[in-house]
Amino acid sequence: MSTKELTPSATASVFTPEQLLRHWQGHRGLTRKMIEAFPEDKLFTHSIGGMRPFSDLVYEILGMAAPCLQGIATEKWQKWADAAKVNTKAELLALWDEATAQINEIFPTIPTQRFQEQTVAFGQWPGTCISILFYAIDNEIHHRGQAYVYLRSLGIEPPAFWDRP
Repeated sequence: MSTKELTPSATASVFTPEQLLRHWQGHRGLTRKMIEAFPEDKLFTHSIGGMRPFSDLVYEILGMAAPCLQGIATEKWQKWADAAKVNTKAELLALWDEATAQINEIFPTIPTQRFQEQTVAFGQWPGTCISILFYAIDNEIHHRGQAYVYLRSLGIEPPAFWDRP
């Protein structure tokens, strides 16, 4: 049996950047379905146990997703902040769709080796670019999980968690 140690110049891959983007956009598509599933008034007001309403969680995701990818692509990190606040589900979905388009535009500009490089996201979180991106994806999944609880508490069957577009 032989073992090989990866050197800094070695390339290891489980999936391609294109597959990672499709995976992430699948999660984003499911989160969009979650936004659509909320009644208009409950999207901005319903919470359980002191947690934030789902709209506030969506603002956090929006404030992280495209800005995070832009920082990875350019090493110019804007200050992380929640997205602009809106008053309707339609406006929130429009913000979501705008961010989705930005992600699709920015992602292909990132050289593959960049994902393994060190960075400091938003001037405060050090790590590899891929670890920062995984954090943004994981954060979205975490907040979507909260939305599942909210919808069920409202008597609404949420979209299946495996039904990612």
